[in-house]
Amino acid sequence: MAAPSSQAAPLCLASASPRRRALLEQLGVPYVCAVPDIDEAVLPGEPAEDYVARIARAKAHTAHPHAAGLPVLAADTTVLIDQQILGKPADAEQAIAMLLQLSGRSHQVLTAVALAVAGEITHRLSRSEVRFRHLSLDEAVAYWNTGEPRDKAGAYAVQGHGAVFIEHLSGSYSGVMGLPLFETAELLAGAGLPYWLDQPAGGVAR
Repeated sequence: MAAPSSQAAPLCLASASPRRRALLEQLGVPYVCAVPDIDEAVLPGEPAEDYVARIARAKAHTAHPHAAGLPVLAADTTVLIDQQILGKPADAEQAIAMLLQLSGRSHQVLTAVALAVAGEITHRLSRSEVRFRHLSLDEAVAYWNTGEPRDKAGAYAVQGHGAVFIEHLSGSYSGVMGLPLFETAELLAGAGLPYWLDQPAGGVAR
């Protein structure tokens, strides 16, 4: 567990993901990071919605004691196709198999975001649908060789090289990236934590 390095921020982000950090910065919320170490294995028969909610809440719960009293925000993302959860690929073979499974088809991306405040954890779920164009084996191999799929659920990144495969996206782009900003803002507002909407209007009358 990496402990927060500053007390100036009102929030602790329980993630090492640069994508989640960049998205949280879009909300204008100063933060520090504490990276939780948890078992992310899927339980037997566990529905994808329950899985992402459980993992997001576990991340928030695990990081909370190390957050020096700050509220903790955590998230988890998974890809769902044919009722099968596609997490981060273990190797090239698994990543290429995932990409070919997604080829020419629609799948769901589920991201749960959780907020722990004073020991109480609330969460929201974002659900999006993504359709891939047809991929060849050569394309899947070339994409793996970019290095991008290695730590991504479903073996692709919507904001990276993988964007060329995406024919259609319905739902939350930020949710597919890994931190749904609509749901995150709802949680922050519900806990009384300010984001850019609550900042002074820069001289414009309100």
